[in-house]
Amino acid sequence: MYRRKFIKGSAILGIAAAYPSLVSCNSGMLQSKTSRKILQIFSAQKTNVGTLPILRAFAGDKTDYVSPFVLFDEFGPVTCKAGEDPLRVDAHPHAGVTPTTYFLEGTGHHKDSLNYDFQIGKGDFMMFNSGRGAIHMEESGVKLYNEGGQYHGFQIWLNTPAKHKFDTPTTSVDDESKMVIIKKKKSTIKVILGELFGKKSQIETYSPAFYYHVKMEADSRLDIPTDPTHNAFLYNVKGNLELEAKQKLTDHQIAIYQRGDSIINLYSEKGAEFLLLGGQPLDEEVFSYGPFVMNNEDQIKQCIKNYQNGLMGNPDLVNR
Repeated sequence: MYRRKFIKGSAILGIAAAYPSLVSCNSGMLQSKTSRKILQIFSAQKTNVGTLPILRAFAGDKTDYVSPFVLFDEFGPVTCKAGEDPLRVDAHPHAGVTPTTYFLEGTGHHKDSLNYDFQIGKGDFMMFNSGRGAIHMEESGVKLYNEGGQYHGFQIWLNTPAKHKFDTPTTSVDDESKMVIIKKKKSTIKVILGELFGKKSQIETYSPAFYYHVKMEADSRLDIPTDPTHNAFLYNVKGNLELEAKQKLTDHQIAIYQRGDSIINLYSEKGAEFLLLGGQPLDEEVFSYGPFVMNNEDQIKQCIKNYQNGLMGNPDLVNR
C-alpha cells in the first residue's frame, strides 16, 4: 500500500509536475559543423522535493543537448539551526539512472536498500547507481543537525546506457582525494568527473562524462577545451559571466552549448562560481517516469511492477 501510494504521490515526481507523466525523446548525436556556440540561456525554476527547496534547471526536457545527464537540481542554500528537524526526502526508488550528489556546504545523510548508510560532507561526491532498481532516502546530516550551518549542493542525474540499465545497483561516495584540482591564473577548477588539461579524475562512469566545479576571480578569463562531439552546459551558481558573442549569465542561469568546436570562452568581471558539465550523448531513446529512466515503455512498466512487488526493497525499512 505504501509503495503504491509513493509512485502516485512522491515529490521526486517533480518531473511530472512540469511535464507529461511519460516523457519520450531521442538523445541523439546531432551533427553540426558550426563552432561551439550557445544554443539557449534560461533560468532555473523554484520547486520543492520533500521538505527541501530546490532550483531545477532541467528534468527530461533538454536531452539532446545535456545527455548523458537527464536532471539537474540545486538544493539550498538553506541555513539550518542546530537541533532543527532534518531537511528530508523520504525513501523513494530509482532505476536505470545514477543520481549524483555533490555538497558545496553542510552535510548529508544517505541510506538505501543496498545496506549503505553514509554521512556525506562538504566536497564529497556520491553516486547512487540504481541499475535494475533500488530505494534510498536523503536528508541533512548529523553534523549539520548538531552544529547548524549552511546546506547547499547539487543532485544531478546521469543517465545509464541501455546495456547497463539492469545491472546490480550500488552506491559509492568519493572525497576530493579522487578528484583533481587545477590552478590557473585567477581561476580554480575541480575536476569531479572526466579529464581536463591532461589531469583526470579517478571516479569512473559508464560513458564519457565531465563535471567541473569552477571558481573565477574578478577580471579573469578562462578557455576550457571540450570534445566538439560531446554535449556541454554551464550552470552559474553565483556571480556573472560573459560568454561567447558577449552573452551574459547571472545567478542560477544555464547556458546550453551546441556541438561543433572545442573551446568554451569565459570572462568574469566581478568573479563567478559555476559548474560545467557534459559528455558523449548516449544516442538512445529515453523514456522516463519520475525516478525511472529507461529505453522503452515496457521497461517503465516493469520497473513500476518490480517496485510495487517489493523487488527494489522496503521503503519502511529505509526510512527508519
